[in-house]
Amino acid sequence: MRDTGIVLVLLQIIGSLQGQMLPKEIKKCHFGDSKCIVNSMNSVIKYFPKGIPAIGLKPIDVVDIRNSKFWNDEMVGAFWLKFDLFNQVNYGFENTTITKVSGFDENPTSSLIEIHGRIPSLIHKGDYFSTGRVWIVQMNSTGESLSDFQNFRFVLKLKVIMEYRNNKRYLKIYELTPFVTMDRWVFWLDNFFESNTDLTIAINQVFNLHWVEFWNELEPKNLKIFSGVFLSVFEDIFKKVSYDDMFLPISKEFEVND
Repeated sequence: MRDTGIVLVLLQIIGSLQGQMLPKEIKKCHFGDSKCIVNSMNSVIKYFPKGIPAIGLKPIDVVDIRNSKFWNDEMVGAFWLKFDLFNQVNYGFENTTITKVSGFDENPTSSLIEIHGRIPSLIHKGDYFSTGRVWIVQMNSTGESLSDFQNFRFVLKLKVIMEYRNNKRYLKIYELTPFVTMDRWVFWLDNFFESNTDLTIAINQVFNLHWVEFWNELEPKNLKIFSGVFLSVFEDIFKKVSYDDMFLPISKEFEVND
């Protein structure tokens, strides 16, 4: 009996190493059933904001972001700026509502996978370090930054390839392109002009008054950051859970006989 028990434990360990299964609380759908997939995704977001480590789902209520060079001008002329962000986190992904999906078919490599969603308020917090020149004013400052992307809407377009491990199909993302819109971008930098609080307030007010123009200028860098954030959410799940285990098996009556 003891030997039998050891064998069973070993079999369970081997099975867990060969790929994770979705928890029973997560509703599985048929391939291509977009309505069901949307509902299932929204249930996961609602009930598992702290993530599900067993399947590679990281916490989404607090999302860490890699350090980034947000602005990196050449140090010439009357206006130039170098601006680095670090210790960054995002809040608000736990309030995401998925509105539309497509491409989760039996063969997901035959077309783009698309995921549409919205977030009432996506908050970005971090520390910054900046050096620069604005006309005759030389800057050298560090402090906290805050962004609030209000009514944030996104479309993610994913290109994937298949990998085969242990006779199972796994997805690997080789390109993720985000498209985003929002109603407003509220932005604030503490201590931007270290020795002049009034000037710090004034530059923040100018930014928030003309946020659309600043967004257009900084959109490529912002989209690169968003792409990294969304990629980190999906890639571990796709690595741990096989694509076929995410969906209900195909009914025998729909199989084609040779």
